Amino acid sequence: MSRSLHPQAHQALANARQKLLATFNPAGCWEGRLASSALSTAVAVLALGTIDRQHHARLVDQGCQWLADHLNPGGGWGDTPASPANLSTTLLAWAALSQAVPGRFAPVLQKTEDWLRQRLGGLDPATIAAAVLRFYGQDRTFSAPILTVCALAGRLGEAGQAWARVPQLPFELALLPGALFRWLRLSVVSYAIPALIAIGLVRHHHARRRWSILGWLREWQRRRALGILRRMQPASGGFLEATPLTAFVALGLAAAGHAGHPAARDGVRFLEASVRPDGSWPIDTNLATWVTTLAINNLDAEVDQSLSSTQRQAVLQWLLGQQHQRPHPFTRAAPGGWAWTDLSGGVPDADDTSGALLALKKLGAPAGTRRAAVAGIRWLLALQNRDGGLPTFCRGWGKLPFDRSCPDLTAHALRAWVAWREEVGAGLQRRIGAALRRGLDYLAKSQAPEGAWVPLWFGNQAAPDHLNPVYGTAQVVLALGALDPVEFATLPPLIAKGCQWLESAQNQDGGWGGSQGVPASVEETALATRALALAGPRYAQAAERGLAWLLERTRLGTALLPAPIGLYFASLWYHEEAYPLVFLVGALTAFAQRPGGAGHGPSGEPEKITKP
Repeated sequence: MSRSLHPQAHQALANARQKLLATFNPAGCWEGRLASSALSTAVAVLALGTIDRQHHARLVDQGCQWLADHLNPGGGWGDTPASPANLSTTLLAWAALSQAVPGRFAPVLQKTEDWLRQRLGGLDPATIAAAVLRFYGQDRTFSAPILTVCALAGRLGEAGQAWARVPQLPFELALLPGALFRWLRLSVVSYAIPALIAIGLVRHHHARRRWSILGWLREWQRRRALGILRRMQPASGGFLEATPLTAFVALGLAAAGHAGHPAARDGVRFLEASVRPDGSWPIDTNLATWVTTLAINNLDAEVDQSLSSTQRQAVLQWLLGQQHQRPHPFTRAAPGGWAWTDLSGGVPDADDTSGALLALKKLGAPAGTRRAAVAGIRWLLALQNRDGGLPTFCRGWGKLPFDRSCPDLTAHALRAWVAWREEVGAGLQRRIGAALRRGLDYLAKSQAPEGAWVPLWFGNQAAPDHLNPVYGTAQVVLALGALDPVEFATLPPLIAKGCQWLESAQNQDGGWGGSQGVPASVEETALATRALALAGPRYAQAAERGLAWLLERTRLGTALLPAPIGLYFASLWYHEEAYPLVFLVGALTAFAQRPGGAGHGPSGEPEKITKP
């Protein structure tokens, strides 16, 4: 660790690094811990109660109690205990509490209904259905399951009228070859095919038109659709290791008359295994691969000093073991990518593959590492869309937001390609060169006129439209800084516009939120500070102010409160306890790498880091 750091920053880096190493698993990873989720808990309670209320009485009662204990003071529920109430989570929790003993949560239900009336203007079925459909627009990934739950709970009126308000998901389309999915304009995102099947079956079961050709076709294909669903289910029973998706599938199967189906039984097994001692569920089991690569890549030059050779070898072997070696049954992804988790429900994706490639480069390059890297590089190259950008899971799915190309994912891939370019053969180098040019063209086109980039899987609940251009812009600037401006003449203006926007988005107190004027978080401030610290002396003042904010607010790296900036599925928020820690380490390490260290003037003598 650089001894030229200002003593305060030096102490904060030592404290944060110690906290990070204290959570290291000797098996070779960091597991992290996701927030408990009211939405996950509500859907899990609904699924278990629908399948067998008596058998799952303890889990249902504990989940209902957790929901009641975490009702927001003003009524309603947010996705995390630190989130403001939203319509989707509140509707699901409202339905879940109907599983409780009658009268047990009467005050909570009354407060919930008051919140809903104030938000919607009434509780009549037509108003509820219209509000949900309006919020999610053409994307039925969440609106159809939420309205299905409301119909089953009696919140959408009498049976006939209720199911008329629920969109029919075309589960029969899942029987077509996967290569055709991108052309079918499905109303759900690529990773939600299990919900397409299970939730589609529910409405068909309750409102099928027996004498229509389409109704007959769906009935005929029911068994085959269940077979596809079963083949997509991982060994853990949890689709994507995600509680909401798995619970929606289990609930849907039970409500469609298939409670005894193996997919429903294994979904229940997953829910039973993933419940927390307090009765809640997180949105996903863990983000171990993502958190591990974040830790390694934010430690940066500190890796050799922070981890022993034995620990570095353990991380290297662990990461190599997480690379997918066979075509994935869920997305049909080719071998070579990495998922966000080490568990069986993970699916290879662009961000985690890029992070793994960068971490492997940093940890060393034995023969096995290079072979894995070549496979990962080829996997990312095959994922690049026609527009030059990188999507999350599947190439060519462009209709719905979470399947489109994304700036921060694209920039991450560019950085990974550059890191390994000199280590691969001439043919692959040429392919990387072409992909880099296409990727930079995409980033130039996707940069907002004022200089910002908007990310896909991160947001901010207090920012306009819940977007997080601070996260996106900082990540793109960091990635572009690893490219050679001599080779790519378009780089300097892109980086300069991005850095200037970050400067303009800094709050008066020195911190950053998701956008201009939004209350600051450790995660967003650390990312912006790191990006500007590495961007050169032009941005030193803003970076120093960000550093001062971090030192004060984290009490020199000892107090790290996570913020719900993560997005999961359509608009489901989460926080991860590892995020503020790894991003803080990254920011402080960036100052350690600067010539002269942090807080040093032209003479190299320490300057006082003043509080904002």
